[in-house]
Amino acid sequence: MLRHLAGAKRCVSLVSNALIKRTPSKLCVPSNVASVVSIRHFGPPTHIKHSTANESGTMAEIKEEMMKRLGLDHGYQPLPKSREHLLKYQPKLEELPSRTMQDSFTSAIIPLSTNLLLQDKYVTYLGNVRMGRLLEDMDMFAAWSCHKHVVIPNLPANVPLPYTFVTILVDRIDFTDTLASGTADIRLSGHVSWVGTSSMEVVVWLEQMQNGSYQKLTRALFLMAARNATNTGAAPVNPIKPANEEEQLILDGGMARKKQRQLLGAQSIFKVEPNDPEQTIMYELFKRTTPNDTMELNKRILPPNCRWMSHSYQMSTIPSFPEHRNHHNRVFGGFLMRCALEISWAAAVLYCRTRPKLERIADISFEKPVSVDSFIKMTAYVVYTELNYLQIMTVAEVLDPHSGNQVTTNTFYYTFSATHTVTEVLPRSYHETMWYIQGRRKFKYSMGIEPHYE
Repeated sequence: MLRHLAGAKRCVSLVSNALIKRTPSKLCVPSNVASVVSIRHFGPPTHIKHSTANESGTMAEIKEEMMKRLGLDHGYQPLPKSREHLLKYQPKLEELPSRTMQDSFTSAIIPLSTNLLLQDKYVTYLGNVRMGRLLEDMDMFAAWSCHKHVVIPNLPANVPLPYTFVTILVDRIDFTDTLASGTADIRLSGHVSWVGTSSMEVVVWLEQMQNGSYQKLTRALFLMAARNATNTGAAPVNPIKPANEEEQLILDGGMARKKQRQLLGAQSIFKVEPNDPEQTIMYELFKRTTPNDTMELNKRILPPNCRWMSHSYQMSTIPSFPEHRNHHNRVFGGFLMRCALEISWAAAVLYCRTRPKLERIADISFEKPVSVDSFIKMTAYVVYTELNYLQIMTVAEVLDPHSGNQVTTNTFYYTFSATHTVTEVLPRSYHETMWYIQGRRKFKYSMGIEPHYE
């Protein structure tokens, strides 16, 4: 989990000095700084072990079990089955017993080694695994962990769970250097790591069987909201009672991350003006792209070995269908994450003209639900580059075919790395400059350098 973040601010000057000594292949961040700001929780608590007792089967079996618990039927209905009668079974917070992290810990398998039809959905043409597909599975698995955590002692037998679980955001997804194969089993595991009154943080790991043992692929933090049976209001969740000091440390880390998210949200470039160092960067960008020998104020010049941001994007309009729905007849958040990742990857490939490596995914926010009859416009912009790294901002908008209105529902930030120094991207307008500053912030954060706000 995150170490205490207070010390990270004291390390910013060390990081700034270290960045001066960087090489094209890596940013040199001191190990002591990285340990302060990185998430150490890359595996379950040491007292929790994988066993047959906490295995949940395959991801397909988990999907079936969740439908059974929620009292849902197969087949699409434009008007979903009413769950209003379940509202009377919603418990009060004081009625819910405490839970440990062991209680919600579980694992599931994506059986790529034996299921050839499944392989076709997950494999790339090079034989690797499609990371977008795995994001879909991780989102569903996070919801399953919430099912494992929430226990209602007084719920009558055969009454469906009077809850709805929705994804609020995905905090940070880090990837290891292990190359995932499209033909070997992948194991998901995780547990609820922090709870509020009606929210839950779930940590999810991906591992793949390679050379006889499971190798770490990635780790993600999902913030989930518990809603009532009709998804019209919040619902209470079981508190966590740490089983030992390690679980207490993980629980404290969850609260630290909540405060960090609030800080970053309050300091968003779209809410407050850039700080003094960022305003200096903005002025330098203006000077670099404005000719000195002309009075044409609107004329901009592109420096050598650079590209305009306005020429560095890819866009796709995606019709959604009932097959993309979640259990509540809205577009599944995992589907949005997959589409966003895949167009972002395409934008990165076309920009740097090579196959880049996905390093990290920064916070993913889900602002509004998306109906299953929507048209979704995904636009992936290269908003910041540094050495061999690209920072991509992908915006998802829902298009109303009747009114023509567009509503932004999600924003995604991806960090890719190439094998060579990439062409520098530069903004040409003021709003592009804001995107550039925001992309720079996300890049620094993804590299383990906490933003420093004056």
